Amino acid sequence: MDWDMFIKASILVLYIVGMLLVAFFTRKRSKTVGDTLLGNRNMGGWLTAFAYGTTYFSAVIFIGYAGEQGYTFGFSSLWIGVGNAVIGAAVAWIVLARRTKNMTVHLGTKTMPEFFEARYQSRHLKLLAGLIVVVFLLPYSASVYTGLGYLFKSVFGIDFIWVVLVMAFLTAVYLFFGGYFATAVSDFIQGIIMFVGVVVMIFYVFNYEKVGGFLEGIAAIGDKREEMGLAMTGTGIWQLVMLVLLTSLGSWGLPQIVHKFHTVKNEAAIKKATWVSTVFALVIGVGAYLVGCTVVLVFGDTAATIPADQRIPMLLAETLPAGLLGLITILVLSASMSTLSGLTLSISSAASIDIVKGYIKKDASDKFINYCLKIIGVVVIAISAFIAIYNDHVQEVTGKATTIVNLMSLSWGVLAGCFIGPYIYGLYDKKASKTAVYASMLGTIVITLVLYIVSKTVPATAAILFPPAIGVITIAYSILVTPLVSRFTKSPSPEMVETAFAAAKKREEKTSQS
Repeated sequence: MDWDMFIKASILVLYIVGMLLVAFFTRKRSKTVGDTLLGNRNMGGWLTAFAYGTTYFSAVIFIGYAGEQGYTFGFSSLWIGVGNAVIGAAVAWIVLARRTKNMTVHLGTKTMPEFFEARYQSRHLKLLAGLIVVVFLLPYSASVYTGLGYLFKSVFGIDFIWVVLVMAFLTAVYLFFGGYFATAVSDFIQGIIMFVGVVVMIFYVFNYEKVGGFLEGIAAIGDKREEMGLAMTGTGIWQLVMLVLLTSLGSWGLPQIVHKFHTVKNEAAIKKATWVSTVFALVIGVGAYLVGCTVVLVFGDTAATIPADQRIPMLLAETLPAGLLGLITILVLSASMSTLSGLTLSISSAASIDIVKGYIKKDASDKFINYCLKIIGVVVIAISAFIAIYNDHVQEVTGKATTIVNLMSLSWGVLAGCFIGPYIYGLYDKKASKTAVYASMLGTIVITLVLYIVSKTVPATAAILFPPAIGVITIAYSILVTPLVSRFTKSPSPEMVETAFAAAKKREEKTSQS
């Protein structure tokens, strides 16, 4: 008997059984749309913080970003993890959480497109935002499946297609039956696995014979990078800054991340979630990139010839014993499952609440929309899995495919560029107008398309206009154009705006006193 494979398979089976049990025991907590989507807005600080962190990080960071940026930038890539923790977690919670919670409760909105409709008094904005969510979150979802597929193919020798199909099935089961409460509980469990797993992974990778220990490995990585000619250049600094901004500030405009602010229980939970999610993001982010830096020692000069998406799976398969390899595989699976459930909830809610109920069947009952939300979620999972399988097929046939990092970057860039300005100014600026929101959304799509075409047709611009940079440009555009256009266009009803802001402020004062 192959005991190594038996140990790894046993750990995987235990994890899958555990997630199915979570779905079974929480199945009665998703009877309404509010239950399925928001957990009845009653989630505690720890649950919300872990849900935030595990949705933020997935196979994209562990497999895609750590493998590519850890090799390309070395220790400088750690700034991405620091930026994620400070800007993407701490500052985001401080600036956005309380106001989002209070204003969306007053407006009675459950999704970002619904918020745009109510805040800017335009039902067409809800349709446009819903379509953008559905279309542009799918590539990100597919990139998560891609990362899982490469890892399990390397660790278990399972064909890519079967990995994707099994993971899609598992995500569909516990999301369909348990809704957001099941997701939050599983996120908490998965977050603990991720936290412990990253610490264990760092310990064993740095104690691998080719790395030689933590302090010795740190010194050896710098020497090896210098020997391989991997020093940072001006273009490299530009690319690193763009990655930090996209993955940190860009999260402020992502529906699946912002969604967690809707669900948190109260002021005390917000304060707790701020600290917990920041520490979680710091450990996970910095830890992942730190491991990515070791590929130059483990693989040496051959690291450059290994596809970026496959460096970390191969590194883990070489450096970890069977039992721990099984644990780390579950770590990445945990990160990915929670991200997939968050993405699926965002896409299916946009399709069912913002499009079906908003335009197709306006008199639909809560029960009908709840079933619709779950069924569309299953369809979304299937489409995402298909995109991942097709992308892998293209790579096998042609040797070329869109990498995980590019899939994720394009998705984050468009969504953040469309929504970040309208969302932030909608919470804080009484003069923000629906015309400015249209300018942000439509302008972002046009800018992304134009810059992407330029980057592909003008080789000299490829290093500057790479996907993360395009995303940051659209984010800057949205933040600047929203207040500018708002100053020259008609604002929503003053009565509605005053009432909404007054109610939000009153709730803030009440919760802060309590």
